[in-house]
Amino acid sequence: MLQNGNGKQHTLETKEVDIYYGDYRAVHGVTMGIEHNKITAFIGPSGCGKSTVLRAFNRMNDLVPGARVEGEILFRGQNLYDDDVDPVEVRRRIGMVFQKPNPFPKSIYDNVAYGPRVLGVRDKATLDDIVESSLRGAALWDEVKNDLKKSGMALSGGQQQRLCIARTIAVEPEVILMDEPCSALDPIATQRIEELMRELVQQYTIVIVTHNMQQAIRVSDYTAFYNIRKQDIDTKEIRWGELVEYGPTRKLFDEPEQEETADYISGRFG
Repeated sequence: MLQNGNGKQHTLETKEVDIYYGDYRAVHGVTMGIEHNKITAFIGPSGCGKSTVLRAFNRMNDLVPGARVEGEILFRGQNLYDDDVDPVEVRRRIGMVFQKPNPFPKSIYDNVAYGPRVLGVRDKATLDDIVESSLRGAALWDEVKNDLKKSGMALSGGQQQRLCIARTIAVEPEVILMDEPCSALDPIATQRIEELMRELVQQYTIVIVTHNMQQAIRVSDYTAFYNIRKQDIDTKEIRWGELVEYGPTRKLFDEPEQEETADYISGRFG
């Protein structure tokens, strides 16, 4: 079982993490700590492993045949991959918002109430309170409060993504993972999600994968830059991702320590 430990400087921590899909090593040697109640952005070119690491934080990679993690991924000091840790409990405590909004084909109300019902909440008044507070938390309540029976699929793209955020926070996670949550949205909806992230970080630890470096600068407190490594073995090119640099966002963008970080953020490659 996961512990409810408090007082850890890092909510999440990785120690020499390698992630494999079958025999293929997708990510190598990631060591980092995710700060409590901060937004951490993962940036880097496609194929550098940032989404793979993100999904390892709530064991979504378990759902991929042949996937495995070596090293340690700690949540409040406990290894998430210990034998006695329930992946379902991990995903409740560490929620996920995906790239493409994915509301269930249900009403707005039932989308948000789904998780609490799975956890055994049956009382109508309690569910009503959870639905309202979650939609308020996702800055969606005022837009949908008179339409809760409407299908979640009928909302705009930006509203659907906020509904998915409401659905995530309804089960009271401690961490919210966001895998390119704005890539399918227009600029106005993107701005609303970014504002929402800054509101949510008062209560949650947030890790976001983004291809948009300006977004990382706007919303994140810390940024991790991943890059692709290549090696020719028997005339075949092998690629994997590695963490190059990690630190406060402003420092990483203004005074990067690694030359390849400077090259990437200045647009010289990627």
